[in-house]
Amino acid sequence: MQKISPFLWFDGNAEEAMNFYTSIFSDSRIESINRSGPEGKVISGTFLLNGMRYMALNGGPHFKFTPALSLFVNCESQEEVDTLWEKLSEGGQPQRCGWVQDKFGLSWQIIPTTLGELLNATDRVKAARVMNAMLGMQKIDIAALKQAYEG
Repeated sequence: MQKISPFLWFDGNAEEAMNFYTSIFSDSRIESINRSGPEGKVISGTFLLNGMRYMALNGGPHFKFTPALSLFVNCESQEEVDTLWEKLSEGGQPQRCGWVQDKFGLSWQIIPTTLGELLNATDRVKAARVMNAMLGMQKIDIAALKQAYEG
């Protein structure tokens, strides 16, 4: 059993969010939905994204998501970056440096593993060029990062 799980607070659209997220990521599914009252209003639920458990609550309008908490997604290819960026930004708001806020207000970082590799290079001049390139991007472009690295 996963010891720690993110607990996400929604304003009446937890089921829609769970369906949205599980449609995007592989190895994902809704595990449970708790309903209340004769109309079967969703109160809470649990779902898996890439095998990691999340909890969702329809808690009302009292709290909103902020970028102070984001979900970091390691991507192996530009194709994966492009696909996730497109799907998560639909109805949401693209941000700088690989961040995107989805239509529910939750922030995601869609980051290729290449970025970390290049930023951690022993040649600090090359790594600095990569950092400067990344700072000018919204969606991360692996080819542009490699070009910046090579100078």
